[in-house]
Amino acid sequence: MHCIKPENVAEHSHQVAVIAHLLCVIKNERYGGDLNPEKAATLAIFHEISESKLQDLNHVVKYHNKDFTKQYKSLEHLAEQECVDTLPQDLKKYYSNIVIQNDVDPAYRPVLKAADTISAYLKSLDEQKFGNVEFDYVRKNIEKKLFSLKRDYPEVDDFLKVFAKNCLASIDELAS
Repeated sequence: MHCIKPENVAEHSHQVAVIAHLLCVIKNERYGGDLNPEKAATLAIFHEISESKLQDLNHVVKYHNKDFTKQYKSLEHLAEQECVDTLPQDLKKYYSNIVIQNDVDPAYRPVLKAADTISAYLKSLDEQKFGNVEFDYVRKNIEKKLFSLKRDYPEVDDFLKVFAKNCLASIDELAS
């Protein structure tokens, strides 16, 4: 999609890491969770590693057909495995379960999904703020996902209520 403000995988992964960390802190402090925020942030940093080989693929294209999705997920897995395979043998064990998404601790998958969805939502709001109407449909679809996430994970609702507005604020707005 055309973006007014270009984004790269490093910026996106950083934002997802910050959000994932904060979601864990909120969950732990307010809802009796016991997830490690630092682990969530680390997992988020690597959650899009396959894009270093495959590039980003539009969500609608990626998920429009079960067979296509299955094949693309297979390509992502191969790309993740190739990344791990580039490491010296003694280091592979430290990265396999954070780079290869199928090996990520299942307890952290909902946090990563929520953080990734929130990041996409913030991106869509930011693009709309600058007049990019291509993100109108994207925002509406993401809001449907967020509705489910907020129902199942109250920390998502807390994040959106407390932090989303400031994520979109200008430096001047934040300083005042």
